[in-house]
Amino acid sequence: MPATDIATSVIRVFEESSGGSAISPQHHRAQEAARRHLPAIPFRERAMRSTTGGAQAADTRSRLLQAAELLFIERGYEALSLRQVTARAGANLAAVNYHFGSKDAMLKELLSHRLDRLNEERLRLLDACEAGDSVPDCVAILGVLFVPALQLGRDPSGGPAFLRLLGRVYSDASPFIRDHLQQHYRPIFGRFFEAFARALPQLPRSELGLRLHFALKSLSGVLAADDMGELVAELSMGQDISDAELLARLVALVSPALTAPLGTPQQIAVIDRLIQLSHRDGSEARARSPEYPGRTSASPLGT
Repeated sequence: MPATDIATSVIRVFEESSGGSAISPQHHRAQEAARRHLPAIPFRERAMRSTTGGAQAADTRSRLLQAAELLFIERGYEALSLRQVTARAGANLAAVNYHFGSKDAMLKELLSHRLDRLNEERLRLLDACEAGDSVPDCVAILGVLFVPALQLGRDPSGGPAFLRLLGRVYSDASPFIRDHLQQHYRPIFGRFFEAFARALPQLPRSELGLRLHFALKSLSGVLAADDMGELVAELSMGQDISDAELLARLVALVSPALTAPLGTPQQIAVIDRLIQLSHRDGSEARARSPEYPGRTSASPLGT
């Protein structure tokens, strides 16, 4: 099946299972159930909570998270400081301590807020694709990863920098980010690894891990550098195309990292010839250089 058709199918499954919205009916039901179990709040207390002070506190918290998100995208975890966050948010360090307690706690809340919903949608879509013991192929699984990200990237609540945030998260090398992803999303990583393993049974698991690492790391670098509009413009190449074709093009760029032959004899022979040529040309260049002590030409000093 062409990649565009598969992408269309994945998008259709996503929309049908979510009722045409990025938020599923199950999510709405869970919210309603949660509301029913909340204790009743007296009118007076509700009025107090809706005062200017409460609204200002909520606004400050939101501004701190927005500032932290943009600075994390721009600079990464290690280079991000609380003073930078408070300066951009127009707040003070006491506000960070009041709302979050620390830089780490603030970043954890930010990542959970952005990634939890994305991964819930990905798992729901993968469940739908695997219904009835179906085994989706590599193109479909990549589509499962990309479709919710595109949908949430276009959701006003996700923000225009959502894809750049994903790119930064998956490419940031700080121990804090690595540990957070491992602790909170390891089961999700494992679920998708097994899906790829079933789709590519000819690959040893160690090789599949290597290929996934390079494929997704490369994609993360692209996402971290481009916002949503830039990425769409690059992939569409000035054409008016559907989301299905857009994502099919993205899949076509990434999937060879998972499926192309790895280190064939022909590939090795070509690279080996280039290495030998580089060594030979390098030796000749050094031999011609006046500064090279092992040159064969006569020295200007007569030695």
